[in-house]
Amino acid sequence: MTTHEFPFMVAYADTDAGGIVYHARYIEIAERARMAWLRGHFAAPGDLGFVVRRLSVDYVRPLRLGDEFVVQSRVVDMGAASMEMEQKFIKDDVVHVVVTLTVAYLGGDMRPKRIPDELLRFLEK
Repeated sequence: MTTHEFPFMVAYADTDAGGIVYHARYIEIAERARMAWLRGHFAAPGDLGFVVRRLSVDYVRPLRLGDEFVVQSRVVDMGAASMEMEQKFIKDDVVHVVVTLTVAYLGGDMRPKRIPDELLRFLEK
């Protein structure tokens, strides 16, 4: 499966008083990276689509104000109604943060539903 890259630069609003990226901002940036990757490949009509079921963040080293980096997103494992993903925050070939998550595909009734074939084909590229 392919890896999607999302470039980002740390702004003042992303940092704490010490000038490093505030821990919760990594989750927001990871969400933006996933949305950019899935752009144009959203839920089938009437479905909610992917929702985060589980999320873990490993803070390896801090990113700072003005740092430019990429978020590399990839599918690690695919199930019928869910998938495991990994997102690495990389600056100058050094991993700073790793986000691992499980997302479930939900229908309009808020219950797990099989991932539509068209979306599966896109994700399995």
